[in-house]
Amino acid sequence: GDDAGEICQGLAIALKMGATKADFDRTVGIHPTAAEEFVTMRTPRD
Repeated sequence: GDDAGEICQGLAIALKMGATKADFDRTVGIHPTAAEEFVTMRTPRD
């Protein structure tokens, strides 16, 4: 979205330092922001 740049830098730093999706899953998304979508993403079940 329009404000994706606001969260991309923080995510990039965390990923470069070895953060995994599981690490992000253990965090709380800030509401209301687009960033909360990242920590609530799940793999669809078949």
